[in-house]
Amino acid sequence: HVHLTESGGGSVQAGGSLKLSCAASGYERNCMAWYRQAPGKEREGVATRYTNGTITYYSESVKGRFTISQETTSPTWYLQMNSLKPEDTATYYCALGWWVDTRSPCSPYDDISWGQGTQVTVSA
Repeated sequence: HVHLTESGGGSVQAGGSLKLSCAASGYERNCMAWYRQAPGKEREGVATRYTNGTITYYSESVKGRFTISQETTSPTWYLQMNSLKPEDTATYYCALGWWVDTRSPCSPYDDISWGQGTQVTVSA
């Protein structure tokens, strides 16, 4: 079992930035991801990336504003969030899992480990 620990959430005004971190106990799977869920809404995949640094995916709602990246020396990845909007307010979760078709952007599908979630609140 891979344990994930998130940090970096908080409150910010619209237009501001936050950086979320996710530290894993290992990279035993090939797809890292960030999801978010706002009250009363479905969970949304925000960004994904293969742990070998290849194909990266962003949802249309965050493309150009958010960046997923990873450490080169430890199983840690980040979500840099810029130009934040009130609609970005949600609980954000990191995830690590398997994805089989490495020709396409990954989406954790099997044997998924989840972070505990961190709240991001953006005020107008």
